[in-house]
Amino acid sequence: MATTYLKKATKTAASDDLNTQDTVREMLHAIKVGGETAATAFARKLDGWDGDIIVSRAAIEAAAKALPESVKGDIRFARDRICAFAAHQRDSVREFEVDLLNGLVAGQKVIPITTAGCYVPGGRYSHAASALMSVATARVAGVRNVIAATPAQKGRGINPGILYAMDIAGADTILALGGVQAIAALTFGLFGNAPADIVVGPGNRFVAEAKRLLFGQIGIDVVAGPTETMVLADDTADPAMVAADLAGQAEHGPDSPVWLLTLSRRLGEDVMALMPQIIAALPDTARKAAEAAWRDYGEVILVDSREEACVVSDRYASEHLHVQAADLDWWHKSLRSYGSLFLGEETTVAFGDKCSGPNHILPTKGGGRYSGGLSAAKFLKVLTYQRMTRDAARVVAPVAARISRLEGMEGHARTADIRLGKYFPAETFELGSL
Repeated sequence: MATTYLKKATKTAASDDLNTQDTVREMLHAIKVGGETAATAFARKLDGWDGDIIVSRAAIEAAAKALPESVKGDIRFARDRICAFAAHQRDSVREFEVDLLNGLVAGQKVIPITTAGCYVPGGRYSHAASALMSVATARVAGVRNVIAATPAQKGRGINPGILYAMDIAGADTILALGGVQAIAALTFGLFGNAPADIVVGPGNRFVAEAKRLLFGQIGIDVVAGPTETMVLADDTADPAMVAADLAGQAEHGPDSPVWLLTLSRRLGEDVMALMPQIIAALPDTARKAAEAAWRDYGEVILVDSREEACVVSDRYASEHLHVQAADLDWWHKSLRSYGSLFLGEETTVAFGDKCSGPNHILPTKGGGRYSGGLSAAKFLKVLTYQRMTRDAARVVAPVAARISRLEGMEGHARTADIRLGKYFPAETFELGSL
């Protein structure tokens, strides 16, 4: 097998990790010590926001009035698709009870998490869809208390589309707070809220690092961000379509990797030729982000076979994997590591980003090798239980005692011994020895 880079990235996801880690650690410590005062100070310094942190019902209603009915209809359309998909995910995680032997019953209960913190980015773009993806999914899963947070901009507050989306998705409380300070506030239970049991949502590298550092104190969905996309294409793909899809994802930010993995040198070279003009035609904010992303993080990788393409793709485990190639069923069956899979030219990552249904909060930096994205199941605790009769204990206890003594755990063994002595005093059992 031969892998050839027609274009190789000059930066990787780890390029800025050390600086990011130091900055985030300092901010988290400051907010842990200084509480709401420190979080509010960061909001003022970093976002220019000096208004109320807890968004009022009046502000939410004003945002709804400011939006055209067509926009609200689109947001409701997206919410309905996302909720329907999340409901199917929730229902796929089921409770059960089973007899493991006569008198030993075990099972699992499915219990929603009590409090979820949902982070919604709101800097370069107005991510109304992200509000739906996290808040609506938590609500469908049955979370009792959903707290949402997003940055407010100086003089403008929270984008009305984001605010409306958070509200109709079912947020109980909305915080005008972004970045590390938002993740910290959700985790530590600031501004009168309960501490979150789980914090979810995409964000920049600082948000992703804050979630990573706080994991354990809280649950998280995935380390989500910056966005990354791979298009896997053969010679049947349309170069203009591939280039448009790569440029469309590169606009997320200057550190958002976009990769083309192809079996066709011609396609790879055509896409490379098209990218500058497609990026140049984007609006100013998107153009600047996409130019940097393509220049520093973009790659075009040429492989000899479908099998090699699968090996390379699985190694990257990209957040979004878009296959534009013949025999889609083969690719669907063969590919194993990705955040979410998009099959065929007719779909595109943007559909999933905005409104088609499956969640767009997905693992990055290779996380697709061991995890899927945010789902209703992330908000559910699958808890086990067991009970048994004395006759069942007669079978289980000697085995537990012998294994405990094999492991050198005499205290464990004696909890089995005492039950056998109480329930079956006339019998002798082989209980092992240290």
